[in-house]
Amino acid sequence: MEPFIKLTALVAPLDRANVDTDVIIPKQFLKSIKRTGFGQNAFDEWRYLDHGELGQDCSKRPLNPDFVLNQARYRGAQILLTRANFGCGSSREHAPWALLDYGFRVIIGSSFAEIFYGNCFKNGILPVVLAAEIIDGLFREVEAEEGYRLTVDLTTETITTPGGEKFIFMVGSHQKHYLLNGLDDIGLTMEHAADIRAYEARRRQEAPWLFS
Repeated sequence: MEPFIKLTALVAPLDRANVDTDVIIPKQFLKSIKRTGFGQNAFDEWRYLDHGELGQDCSKRPLNPDFVLNQARYRGAQILLTRANFGCGSSREHAPWALLDYGFRVIIGSSFAEIFYGNCFKNGILPVVLAAEIIDGLFREVEAEEGYRLTVDLTTETITTPGGEKFIFMVGSHQKHYLLNGLDDIGLTMEHAADIRAYEARRRQEAPWLFS
């Protein structure tokens, strides 16, 4: 997994609260556990005018011109600005997979569903919680200025606007470790591979009958 340290990127505004995981990646696309290939179906029901199915050629599907991510000014955005309770609904890990595969590395909102929030850190996405009034101000600035970019620095836990204003956010030390080092749960376990091998060798000496 690619580490996250600092990012300056275009912001796309998704001005909706309570965006659930079935909207982020609908249920018919959950038949794979490869972590990749879900980006083309992120927000499928909002993004396209037809009904999407697994294996469909999305390049030939009609786009919804009213959906914000289909607007040319937000093409290539890596930061998603949203509202409260983002990622609610089922605990499917496919939701952060789809967002990451689409291209988002940061999601900024006033609150997140707890399981989705944790899944983001384990899959290379930084979810940032800011006060609702700050979110309101960012929405106004994003919509007023085409090409609006933010700088998100995980090491200092700060967001900097184009005008130089800084906002502080907080993440847990364990979650920060995941992102700064590009780790998921397996990678975190493998950091202790030497200790695991030493334990197994010791147990073979202490209780050889367990390994016969």
